[in-house]
Amino acid sequence: MKEIYIILTHTGTTLSKIIKSYTKDEFSHVSISLDINLENMYSFGRTHPYNPFWGGFVHENINTGTFKRFRNTKAQIYSLEITDKQYETIEKLINHMNNYRNLYKFNAWGLFGVGFNKKIKIKHGFYCAEFVKYALKKANVKIELPELVRPENFKDIENAKIIYKGLLREYRKARVKPLEYIKNGLEIIKRKEGII
Repeated sequence: MKEIYIILTHTGTTLSKIIKSYTKDEFSHVSISLDINLENMYSFGRTHPYNPFWGGFVHENINTGTFKRFRNTKAQIYSLEITDKQYETIEKLINHMNNYRNLYKFNAWGLFGVGFNKKIKIKHGFYCAEFVKYALKKANVKIELPELVRPENFKDIENAKIIYKGLLREYRKARVKPLEYIKNGLEIIKRKEGII
């Protein structure tokens, strides 16, 4: 068994504020990652941090691109246990999309269609929630998500465990175990007292 990670975010960009204004949801974007440190996250969104109209398949990182520009991005992160085969299927899909990213488009019409409760699909096109849902379905991960899926819907996936809520840039620091905090604290005290 392996784990994948579903990352819900709200950056505060103009587009994310528009999305939030009509969905009334806490989060406006969703990504998927195959590693707990979120070194590599994948989604559909803006391909340039300063241009919201240029979008497609994106390889995201906490410290680069849009997330670097918007340092106060709020996040909620879930882990989901899946089989090795399901993990491999998602990995292959991500690698394929990454290698042929010029074939894939950002489905802006589909995104705005959600606000009017209307499904609008374009060939080889996804918005963020469509992509994450597609990746999970492609790997036969048993999930129940609505036809018109929004980032917020991923909170309701059965067996998904919340592992973090807070600023995205603080996630890696928060992963340090409490025992390590205690150990580091004791070392600081010992240094001050000249013990080490």
